[in-house]
This record gives sequence, structure tokens and C-alpha cells, in this order.
Amino acid sequence: MARIQQGNGLLSTESKSFRGTTESVDKLDDNSSESAVNGLDNTEVQTDKYGFIEGAQQYSSNSSAEDVPPEILRQREAKWLDMLNNWDKWMAKRHKKVKVRCQKGIPPSLRGRAWLYLSGGKVKKEQNLGKFQELDSQPGDPRWLDVIEKDLHRQFPFHEMFVARGGHGQQDLFRVLKAYTLHRPEEGYCQAQAPIAAVLLMHMPAEDAFWGLVQICEKYLPGYYSAGLEAIQLDGEILFALLKRASPVAHRHLKKHKIEPILYMTEWFMCAFSRTLPWASVLRVWDMFFCEGVKIIFRVGLVLLRCMLGSQEKLKAYQGQYETMELLRHIEPRYMHETFLVNEVIELQVSERDVEKEHLSQLRRWKETRGELHAKSPPRMHGARAIMSAEPPSRQDLRQNPTIIVESPVAAENDGGRPASAEDKKAKKVKKKTKGKGEKEEEAEDEERGQTAAVAELPPVEVTNPYPALAEPEDSPSTLGSQQSLSSGENDTYL
Repeated sequence: MARIQQGNGLLSTESKSFRGTTESVDKLDDNSSESAVNGLDNTEVQTDKYGFIEGAQQYSSNSSAEDVPPEILRQREAKWLDMLNNWDKWMAKRHKKVKVRCQKGIPPSLRGRAWLYLSGGKVKKEQNLGKFQELDSQPGDPRWLDVIEKDLHRQFPFHEMFVARGGHGQQDLFRVLKAYTLHRPEEGYCQAQAPIAAVLLMHMPAEDAFWGLVQICEKYLPGYYSAGLEAIQLDGEILFALLKRASPVAHRHLKKHKIEPILYMTEWFMCAFSRTLPWASVLRVWDMFFCEGVKIIFRVGLVLLRCMLGSQEKLKAYQGQYETMELLRHIEPRYMHETFLVNEVIELQVSERDVEKEHLSQLRRWKETRGELHAKSPPRMHGARAIMSAEPPSRQDLRQNPTIIVESPVAAENDGGRPASAEDKKAKKVKKKTKGKGEKEEEAEDEERGQTAAVAELPPVEVTNPYPALAEPEDSPSTLGSQQSLSSGENDTYL
């Protein structure tokens, strides 16, 4: 029987199997989802700011750190626009500042574009122009198409984008997942890829979401979605080893009751916590994940295990395998709250070096006990800087093609936006030389230059929702012929 996840309105099951047709799939109760959707087809409904139908997810607008004052939000937008316009320079010389701004949270209006730049999806897209359209036009492998179609309505069924069967959101999700099976036919489709692709589609057009999915599967979480799930099992052992240092009490408890990591961390890691956390927390975790890599996923898992199992007092009532598993399936909301979780994740000292060191150790142990890995995965890239260093982009690859052009006040140093004269340029050089070296001093000088006032003068931009939440579909997802996609020019209103 399907149930509503008390975090983000996602249907989930007790099953931990994700491989499409190569592993057993726990059947969901289709009737519950169908009745929910059919009951909303011709009814006006209210959604929260994330697009979830109100009441479908646990969310309080009074306790979300996403509700920053408008003037602060505009400042952050201006700073991110400046970074995106000079992405290669920021990543090469001021990566620490990029990381700090990702930890603070990417402005919602720029989140999709920032994710694409951080993941390297933007570069992949520019280097493979027309590739997605080519894959999209192909019929696809029937053995994967059938499984993908069955999974479409299970992805965030109470989000306005995916609430209608055969609607634009489900059509784009089908296109992205089908394109990936053609891009990596040896890997095919894994059920855990669907929520990953759905989250991306909530923030960007289908083509961008496809390249974001490619980067996650190939750079951030390589091997996670291959047959056999060897990579996720290996990372489970890495998580358990890291837990011994992060929380010895939790480590001993899980070891005592012989609770294997694969039992509780599979969905966490394969879906990047998109099926577990409240939505505000999901977005903040993904902001950091795209910047810093898989160590963020490990940190989140360690924080949750430490909070739930980290003291003898808490464990008195959970003396058994069943009781412990039930506890991990129903994590206390206070530990998943955006502010608390992000602060704990930032403070937890687990680096990419720690992850790689433990990876080598667990890999040796795996080979001694189970032999060689069957699926050969590419090396894991730990975040945006590692990806950019491995595949240096050209300026052409990083060029922006916005559909709404807003002049960034950070770039406009002169009154009225007039072209800079030779005297202005000379004065600018002098100002750069006299700048303080510290990050805080530089931020203070930004404020002194009147950046706040300049940002406040930006005209408001009205962004419409390109997905009618309750629109009646004309075609089923299998036709793939619909051009009413988020990737179409008239509907692409993303900043």
C-alpha cells in the first residue's frame, strides 16, 4: 500500500529495490494515486511556493530560512548573476566564496541555472549541441520504455508539475529518462533516476535536466544506477566506517543488531535525499551537493544517524532490529529542519579525502571477500571544481543565453549604465589595488559602493508557470510527439 512521505509529498514504499526490470519492483497501489489525481483534474487547488499542493507536504512558511527579506534576496541574485557571468574566473580564483554562497542557499530564481553550471551540465550541453534532440527523436528501447511509463505518476504526484497524468511534466520526465537510456544503453534505466530527473525538471527545461542527470550519474554518483548496485553497496560500507568516527554509539548499536547499511541508506543516497527530507532542506542539500560533491550526501546521512541513534538515552526504547529500522524510517522533523540540518552538515568534519581513503579501504575488502566489481565505474568527481578541472571549458561553453535579460548592478559600475571611459577604467584599477584582502572586507566594500541601492532599482520580473497544473493531456507519454515542453522558446521563462 502506498503512503505519503511526511517530508515532501512523495509516494514511497518499503521496498529498497530500484532497478527497472532487472530487479524486483515492489508494486505501488495505483488506485490511491489515480484517485488523488482524478479528484484534482477539474478543481482549482492551492499550492505552496515550491509547487506542492497545500497539505501534501510538511512545510511551515514561518520556519523556513528560504524566506529571506526581499532586499537581501535581490543582493544575492545580483552576486550570483555576476558569478555566472564570470564563472571560470570565480571557480579558478574564488571557489571558497562560491562554496560559502552555496551553503547560504542559491536564490530560487537562479537555482536551476546555478545547478547546471556547478554540475558541468552547461558545458556538456554546449559541447553536444543537438544531442538531446537527436536522442529525443529516437523511439527508444521498449524494455525500458514500459518501466519508465509505469513510474511517471509515482514521482512527486502532489506537485503541480506532475499531478496530471500525461501532462507536460510527465511528458518531459519521460523524454529525459528515455534519452538517458539511449545515451547509456549499457546502463539502461533505474527507478531511482526518476526522482532525480523530476527535481531537475522542477528547475530547468528538459534538455538542461537531461545534461544535469548525465552529470549526476557519471560524475557525482557513478555506478549508482548500474545493474547489481555495487557502487551503492560500497558507499554503504564507507558510510558505516565513517559513522564509527562521527558517532561511536550509533555505530555500535547498528553493528550489535546486524543492521546492514544497505537497509537504511539506499534510498537516501540513490535519490539524494529527495524522497526523505522536507523540501526546503532538499533544495539546500542539493545546493551544497552540486558544489562540493558526494561528501555532502555522506554528511547528511551521518548527521541523521548521529541525531537518531547517537545517545544511550535514545536507544533504550529501540533495543532490536525492527525497532531501530522503524526509527530510521520516521526521522524526527526537528533533525531534518533546514537550518538545523545545514548547520550540522557544514560543521561535520568529513572531507573528500576521508571519503576516498575509506573508499580504497572498502574496495580492497570487497575484492578480498567478493572478488572484482562487475560494473566498472568512472572515477568519482568531488564537486564543481573537480569537474571543471578535469574538463576545462572554453568561454564559448559558458556563454549565457537568457530569455529574460536583466542588467546586473554588480557589473554596472557607472551611473546610468554608460560605457566606461578610460578614466573610469583607470580609477577602477586603482580601487582594486586598494581593496582589502579579506573576504569580509571585500563584502563590506561592495555594500559601501551602494550595491544595495542599485539592486533595489531592478524592475520586477514576472515569471509565469509554463505548466498548467491541471491541464488535460492530449497525448500519452508514449507518443513523445508533444512540442508543448518546458524547453520550448515561448515557455522558457527561467532567469
